[in-house]
Amino acid sequence: MDRIKGAWARLRRVKPRTWLLALGGIVVLLLLFAGGLYAWDYTNSSYFCGTTCHTMPPHYESYLRSPHARVECVECHIGRTSFGVQFTRKAVDAQFVWAYLTGLYEFPLHAKGLQPARESCEKCHWPEKFSWDKVVTKTNISTDEENTPVETALVMKTGGGSSRTGLGRGIHWHIENPIDFYYTDEFQQEIPYIEVTNPDGTKTVYSDIENPLTEAELAKLPKRTMDCIDCHNRVSHTFPTPAEAMDSLLSTGQIDPNIPNIKSKGVEVLASPFGSSPELAQQAIDRVNAYYEQNFPDYYKENTQAVQNAVATLKEWYPKLHFPEQALDWSTHPDNLGHKDWPGCFRCHDGKHFTEDRKEAVRLECNVCHSIPVVYTEGQSAPAISLEQVNEPDSHKTTTWLLEHRTRFDTTCQDCHDTRNAGGSDNTSFCSNSACHGTKWEFAGFDAPALAQVLQPPVRQPSDPNAPPSKIPHPIGGNPDCQICHGLNAIVLPMPDDHEGRTNDLCLACHDPSVLPEGFDAEAGKPPSIPHALAGQSECLGCHNTGAASMPQIPQSHKDENYTNGQCTTCHQPAKEGETTLPALPQIPPDHATSACAACHSAGLAGAPKSPDDHANYADTQCSTCHSSAPAPASPGTAETPAASETRAATATPTPTPLPGIPADHATSACAACHATGALSSPKFPDDHAGFPDKQCEVCHKREQ
Repeated sequence: MDRIKGAWARLRRVKPRTWLLALGGIVVLLLLFAGGLYAWDYTNSSYFCGTTCHTMPPHYESYLRSPHARVECVECHIGRTSFGVQFTRKAVDAQFVWAYLTGLYEFPLHAKGLQPARESCEKCHWPEKFSWDKVVTKTNISTDEENTPVETALVMKTGGGSSRTGLGRGIHWHIENPIDFYYTDEFQQEIPYIEVTNPDGTKTVYSDIENPLTEAELAKLPKRTMDCIDCHNRVSHTFPTPAEAMDSLLSTGQIDPNIPNIKSKGVEVLASPFGSSPELAQQAIDRVNAYYEQNFPDYYKENTQAVQNAVATLKEWYPKLHFPEQALDWSTHPDNLGHKDWPGCFRCHDGKHFTEDRKEAVRLECNVCHSIPVVYTEGQSAPAISLEQVNEPDSHKTTTWLLEHRTRFDTTCQDCHDTRNAGGSDNTSFCSNSACHGTKWEFAGFDAPALAQVLQPPVRQPSDPNAPPSKIPHPIGGNPDCQICHGLNAIVLPMPDDHEGRTNDLCLACHDPSVLPEGFDAEAGKPPSIPHALAGQSECLGCHNTGAASMPQIPQSHKDENYTNGQCTTCHQPAKEGETTLPALPQIPPDHATSACAACHSAGLAGAPKSPDDHANYADTQCSTCHSSAPAPASPGTAETPAASETRAATATPTPTPLPGIPADHATSACAACHATGALSSPKFPDDHAGFPDKQCEVCHKREQ
């Protein structure tokens, strides 16, 4: 108590001026503390990082349209850690302020000394968490006049997880398992040496057979343990190419895709470098308007606004792809996610990184990280994506199969795959996939000279010049293009030099198929043609594997092999001009219901055509498999070309007189009560409607609005 009284007495002796000075000091300290906190937070903001320094506009622009636009820059560049660690790292980064003030830097800028992914990426994402397969579709716009959209669908095998839980597979296997690599360039695009640490602690080493290194050379190279950023290096700074930018603008409707040639013209102007002269770029884009005015005058006259909107959008996007002041565009920073514009995955998975004994390679195979892509165009039905091939042959399981399959193509391929137009890119079969054969794989090692010494094609015995022409060891389709596989410079089995200039139609004059499908037409040199159009009738087995006597049934050999609908057109092709074809099937009138076909057609009620006897057990949902809906007549006031009118008249079923509608205020639960007898002056049912339940009335008679 005495101490408290003493302290109080001393405080009472303090002069008011001293109290004011102390209070003012406390206020100043609080303001300094608050100001320091504000300055710390502000200098950590992405806005400060991206706008304060003139070197940052390209990186800030690409950051804002990235998936991490809501993640602060410092979370990756400094790391998510304690204040003390962040403060010391930020103090070290003061060197960049000095470099900026003194001009000690060069364009383009590249990030260096990033924090390990364990301290940034894996604070939110962690590879030990398994991710299931994900269906991905991508739209690419062709550079033809119609700007045809081409869809590519595949399944990404993200995977991950821990091997101890029975997972540890897919793309994220690369992080679950320790992988070290040596690189020879600043951007880690050239990787000649890889070490994989196996679960038992042993190491498997792969080296580039095109770039062998001595131990002394290897010791001088930098070494890195693979983490997230080795693939996702542009995930926070996405920088589209001109083609990718145009695909996005057209797919989202920011530019009208109906403008002829706009994809080609857009890529042309967006890719054009104009140095530090933005005026020249704007003038070049303005000339796009003149291009359409001169080359498509009729279209331009009717769609001037659409063209001008496209020009304005191109002007808006050009400075997003070109930063001449910072010497930067889409081509200056590698993007390791993918393998087309940059090596990406092919830095290791290029097919020429082998073990020392040359028996195994780092797999170059499409379906390691994703399913085999399926390509289709707008209007086609969604594709069936094969995730895994059952009964896969042992040859396909080797690490070098994709490199070898070109030289080992034979009749056995048809046991599992549709091999029409093998090696082509028209997407008519498994072996003519444009996602595989329609692209030049610049960074893959298919044609590496050293690879040819490791994987030599099968030795073929020279043929006897006096021997009869060899047999074709596989079935052939209706329009075989033999030279895709057997052309003069083909890889599979090239034809002799003295066959140069011979066309495909001459091949069957000497070479006969030795594997003849049942029903093979020897005179025509092909299996029977399909005597009808495939549109609306592509489910072949729905008719030809039902036992119906009215149509040809598939042979027993086809049933034994469990042939699917997709395999039918491997050998059987739609009939060509001049061949006998079946008449078109009746079409469903445009105002006709398709949910209860059998209600009228099974018995021929109400004058409806009676369905054939072999259709007795067909479900209503099967009708539209073969009978397509007739096109609706042109609406009043809409011009219809004579050709379109003739086509519609030739193919469409005559439209019946519209049936009476049901008044809007009319009950439909007891139709027969009045209409069976015509009571209360109501229309009387036709005689062939006797016995129809009330619920069938609304199948044909629509309620009036």
